[in-house]
Amino acid sequence: MKKLLFIILFTIPFIGFGQGWEKTFGGNTRDIGKSVQQTTDGGYIILGSKGYPNSDFWLIKTDQNGYLQWDQTFGSSSYDDEPYSVKQTNDGGYILTGRTRSFGGGTSDKIWLIKTDGNGVQQWDKLFYGGVGWSWGRDVQQTNDGGYIISGYTGSIGGEDVWLIKTDSQGNTLWDKTYTGENIQNHCYSVQQTTDGGYIMIGYTNTSMSGQKVWLIKTDLIGDTLWTNKFDGEFGRDVEQTTDGGYIIVGTKMSGYCQDLMLIKTNGNGTLLWEKFYNLGGGPELGNSVQQTTDGGYIMVGIKGPSCSGDSISMGLDYDLWLVKTDSQGDTIWTKTYGSLLNDYGVSVQQTNDGGYIMTGIKGYVFNSSSPGGDVWLIKTNSQGGMTWSFNIPTSSSNRKLEKVVDILGRETKPKPNTPFIEIYDDGTVDKKIVIE
Repeated sequence: MKKLLFIILFTIPFIGFGQGWEKTFGGNTRDIGKSVQQTTDGGYIILGSKGYPNSDFWLIKTDQNGYLQWDQTFGSSSYDDEPYSVKQTNDGGYILTGRTRSFGGGTSDKIWLIKTDGNGVQQWDKLFYGGVGWSWGRDVQQTNDGGYIISGYTGSIGGEDVWLIKTDSQGNTLWDKTYTGENIQNHCYSVQQTTDGGYIMIGYTNTSMSGQKVWLIKTDLIGDTLWTNKFDGEFGRDVEQTTDGGYIIVGTKMSGYCQDLMLIKTNGNGTLLWEKFYNLGGGPELGNSVQQTTDGGYIMVGIKGPSCSGDSISMGLDYDLWLVKTDSQGDTIWTKTYGSLLNDYGVSVQQTNDGGYIMTGIKGYVFNSSSPGGDVWLIKTNSQGGMTWSFNIPTSSSNRKLEKVVDILGRETKPKPNTPFIEIYDDGTVDKKIVIE
């Protein structure tokens, strides 16, 4: 005699949708995230600094939920190597830039360009010595021809000049150009290839008449200057070409003894269209990264400080990562802060494929400490800057109808003895069963 036993393994599916999360990566020394990008597989690549005071480049790859897949370090424990920018390349690998003292001899910084494969394994690297003394690479991008563009600054007699380097696909120099403002100190933090094949750069220059200014430089495809423009402000940290052919700039402007996060919009010739300033609670606010979002507005990340005191920034605790979302005119839609009682900074932000945002920076940094601490901080939010979870829990209906039966691989089937199968109903519920014969 046969006996049929129906075993119901589950009847109500819990369908979770992850909107946000945070992860930290680090050890006992200070580690900080400098650059983040969503990768073609839906995960994330982070370039960080590991092991202050003798820092190494730290390349971290995660899956879409922020779980570590692999990491690689580049540098020497005896010297300080500081990374700044990473981008995924067309072949699925990564291009990194920053500064190094570990290689090339001497104690001066050199621009360091590293190319890796998709697993972070180094394929080649190049050093760029620049002018007098030292050189830093602050941003890198793969160009339309498969080569790379690197922006930064290099020592000159009595100061520094903006330095732009164009390489082929193997990192060999095709040309390089330096740009000198009105005075001795000229820095560049960000570069992007523009739709006309040229390049846009942002940084600052110390002018002889009116002090430090935000400095926007537009070049042609071989680095020759087409135009420049200066704006009131202390630093220009990031620039991006916008869909209308103009440019969006984020940075910082002094406001009395304090600082405000600043957003500047220009037309395609670098002429100012509007500028906005953001201050939350009277402390120093600094902008580090900006991107135009799919709705035509902008997302910015930076730092919100607790207070300003006298003629200097208070160096106490409770600096927070600050995320600001605006409309197309720079008017605030919402802001969010993330942090603890220690100091937490936002350095890089990007909109993700699901409409949310990915950010990196540092969590838990302590000023003026022989053991400063701090970890690489990776934060994923939803489109409103929140880190929440929602669940869709279908409930069984008394008059539900069976739509189909599938096997555990999702293929339609008919129930078979001793073989698991899943019944799918029209109200969204499922029953997973097995018939024991």
